[in-house]
Amino acid sequence: MKANESNFVELIRKRQEDGILYVIDTYGGLLKSIVRKRLFTWPDRIDECMNDIFLGIWQNINSFDEKKGSFAGWAAGVARLEAIDVLRRIRREPCSVSLEDMEAEIPAEDPGLFALAKQELSRETEEMLNCLPPKDRELFRRIFMEEETPEDAGRALGISRDNVYVRIFRGKKRIRGKFGERRRV
Repeated sequence: MKANESNFVELIRKRQEDGILYVIDTYGGLLKSIVRKRLFTWPDRIDECMNDIFLGIWQNINSFDEKKGSFAGWAAGVARLEAIDVLRRIRREPCSVSLEDMEAEIPAEDPGLFALAKQELSRETEEMLNCLPPKDRELFRRIFMEEETPEDAGRALGISRDNVYVRIFRGKKRIRGKFGERRRV
């Protein structure tokens, strides 16, 4: 049976490929424009998302109700939700690079480049910590750079455990505020 506007939904429900091929040909452009709108910064993920949309339509066709709306509207909703799911997956992917990873990526023949990167990172870190009072700056160095426990760092600086956590909280807030101002400028 050849798929057309009146029977393609029924063909998909009967698990006949002609139905989904009709959807791809007829509604593919609409669905792709919805996906492109959300994934414009990740063009390499668009085709994967489109495949997931057509799979979702194939698997969930029984949830489509002709009485509630058009197929185009329902399929557009599937596309929108799938694109949002892809965005969520992208955001969960680690995006930071550790210093050790950076060291592995820089060729061994050029240790100067690694030293320069490490120096730049140290300079930025010092610049961020300069907005803190000296005692808090030392506390942050001990906890976040030397990886001491908060209890040990507090003991060494003569600060109670509870006060250490309060200082960390306030210091992070101050750094975020200062760093956030720079990013907006």
